[in-house]
Amino acid sequence: QVQLVESGGGLVQAGGSLRLSCADSGRTFSSDVMGWFRQAPGKEREFVAWITNRSTYYADSVKGRFTISRDNAKVYLQMNSRKPEDTAVYYCAAEGLASVVARNYDYWGQGTQVTVSS
Repeated sequence: QVQLVESGGGLVQAGGSLRLSCADSGRTFSSDVMGWFRQAPGKEREFVAWITNRSTYYADSVKGRFTISRDNAKVYLQMNSRKPEDTAVYYCAAEGLASVVARNYDYWGQGTQVTVSS
């Protein structure tokens, strides 16, 4: 069973950097498709980035600032040049389709709060 656990959230000043991690605590990490989404208060969950074994894709709002990567154990989201509008709960998602649509993912973590102060 897939059990995703995010870590690395916290408070960072605008312009700073933060790295999020996502691990599958239920089994050896093997999902081909992994994604990051975020949800700000009062807003819908929005796509941030996805990664497969062959490619990556980013939302325009984070392109050039965020980097998604993976190893055998975790998926990471390196966030640089943070902006206050990046403040949100960040969620890791697994399997399904490499998609910008949240419902196309089968498994979700509980989320980790990231706050960017101006």
